[in-house]
Amino acid sequence: MIATGHAKTYPDIWRRFSPLESAVRFFWFVIVIFVAVWSLRNLDITWVYFLDAHIQAGDLLTRMFPPDWGHTGKILAPLLETIHIATLGSIVTFVISIPLAFLSARNTTPNWATWFIGRFILVSSRSINTVVWALIFVAIFGPGAMAGIWAITFRSIGFMGKLIAEAIEEVDEGAVEAIEATGASRLQVLLIGVLPQVLPVILGTTIYRWDINIRESTVLGFVGAGGIGIELYSSINLFLWPEVAVMLFAILGVVVISEFVSATARQRIT
Repeated sequence: MIATGHAKTYPDIWRRFSPLESAVRFFWFVIVIFVAVWSLRNLDITWVYFLDAHIQAGDLLTRMFPPDWGHTGKILAPLLETIHIATLGSIVTFVISIPLAFLSARNTTPNWATWFIGRFILVSSRSINTVVWALIFVAIFGPGAMAGIWAITFRSIGFMGKLIAEAIEEVDEGAVEAIEATGASRLQVLLIGVLPQVLPVILGTTIYRWDINIRESTVLGFVGAGGIGIELYSSINLFLWPEVAVMLFAILGVVVISEFVSATARQRIT
């Protein structure tokens, strides 16, 4: 027997978004264009310089080649200092960010006041650029690697602390409650119930941040915070472009190696 009645109808043309959703998306697109145009109008950009920018870039590359490979021996020490700054800064960050993360996580912080203090420190750390931190610590410690180490540390604390705190807030509460049921102290609960669950995140984040710190350490010398940036800044000011080319190749090599080491280590951890 054939069923009677009106058959269910469907639109002839499939549309990913409804008319209202399309209108909202178009509205935000217009807002983005408006903000971009407004920003460009308020910046003093000399557009005529773009006409011969490719010529200037080509001239600069011509001045860099051939690189002055004889300068390689002079940059090994500052390049190694850059790696040391990034490594020591990452180690200090590791030590500081773990207790700060526990203080900033809602399920491990003692009360709302400590949570607010912890979050305020994390936000303050991330809101200030590494070069600005370097300028501050150069004023405190004077020029050199010490200022660079603390600049890297204070910038990295907010990054690592935030990611670790988020991992702490997502731990399995069942395991934590089971340990609490045995009569364990608060410290024992954190060390046995929470820390092992977030340890892979802590190690992976530390290695990843070390990789980032290698890149950021290369420019700290521009403000006197040690590393190869001092040599790079000096050569640029003296228009010694073949030496600049050698240092850029050296920095690129270190960054590629650090990226490989970081990716391999994080893959083994996870």
